[in-house]
Amino acid sequence: QVRLVESGGGWVQAGGSLRLICAASGDTRSLNAFAWNRQRPGGQREMVADITIGEGINYADSVKGRFTISVDNAKSTVYLEMNALKPEDSGVYRCTAGSTWYDIDDYLGQGTQVIVSS
Repeated sequence: QVRLVESGGGWVQAGGSLRLICAASGDTRSLNAFAWNRQRPGGQREMVADITIGEGINYADSVKGRFTISVDNAKSTVYLEMNALKPEDSGVYRCTAGSTWYDIDDYLGQGTQVIVSS
């Protein structure tokens, strides 16, 4: 079993930066795919970035060039570096993980809120 706990959210002015952290505990050896998703108020969940170890990284078009996803060698911490933040980046950011890209939603965290003011 795996547990994911996000942190690093908060309030920031437009143009600012935040680094989100997802701490994974439990049997992280089985994990090879990780993602950050977000849900804006009143909106649907959308993929922000995902990384599959040894395969590649994907970003939503809206965050390309501004956000960077990474995972440490122990596969115990996943980061989302967010720069040049915009008000439309506001939302609840949730970390997910799985053994492959196809089951990347096997494990989900509770989320951390990001508020970007204009």
